Amino acid sequence: MSGRKKAKPTIVSEAPAAAAAEPAASAEGRQKSKVSKGARRRKRAATGLEDRVGYRFKDAAMLESALTHISALKGARNRAASYQRLEFLGDHVLGLVISDMLYRAFPKADEGELSRRLADLVRKETCAEVARAIDLGAAIRVGSSEANAGARSRPAILADVCEALIGAVYLDGGYKAGEALVERLWQQRLKATAQPLRDPKTVLQEWAQARGLPTPNYREVARSGPDHSPEFRVAVQLPGFALAEGLGRSKRVAEQAAAAAMLAREGVRSARRDG
Repeated sequence: MSGRKKAKPTIVSEAPAAAAAEPAASAEGRQKSKVSKGARRRKRAATGLEDRVGYRFKDAAMLESALTHISALKGARNRAASYQRLEFLGDHVLGLVISDMLYRAFPKADEGELSRRLADLVRKETCAEVARAIDLGAAIRVGSSEANAGARSRPAILADVCEALIGAVYLDGGYKAGEALVERLWQQRLKATAQPLRDPKTVLQEWAQARGLPTPNYREVARSGPDHSPEFRVAVQLPGFALAEGLGRSKRVAEQAAAAAMLAREGVRSARRDG
């Protein structure tokens, strides 16, 4: 019989592999939990917004798209998944509904007055005011860096998402739903301008001349957006006064918005004719 000892079998321990897998599984679980919490938070915010505006979406994805800033998108940063397309649509739905409201509310107003009223009610500043009234910022989805920079309270973003919301309601529920939403959110603002309007540029020029100041100077300071739907930022300047800026889909509308902003800041109450 051989005196050689039998070799002991090699035992491979699975403990290190299992130990390595545990942190990975734990990290994956935390990530899933984080995603789940984020989704629940967005759903609560969306439901709260639906309650505030009085419309319940049939397609929840439509509302989510209307509330999503491009900074919240990953990978290729697909613009089609952000609110930008819906903003374009909502801007035109808003214009049509407000035009119809004005036509019916002011049967004696001429085209010029109706146009001035329309410009005042659909300008970016007004849309941002409406957005604040329904606490729209709380529901907007933005990237972490934008959130830290206060994107949810920026007037331009609030105005854009407000228009996107109108576009989303129009697509989800049809024209009547979009019309009803605009009427609910704008009716009081339309009533508040019941007296005949003069355009803000005229009021500002008269106010400046009464104080021995030169004619207000307007200049374009920025232009953004696609070629088919640009947005202009215009500043108005008077000697001895800080600049005031306005936004609009045309230079004319932006100039009127800038003049209105300066009048409001300086406490000039009347952009309307007395009586």
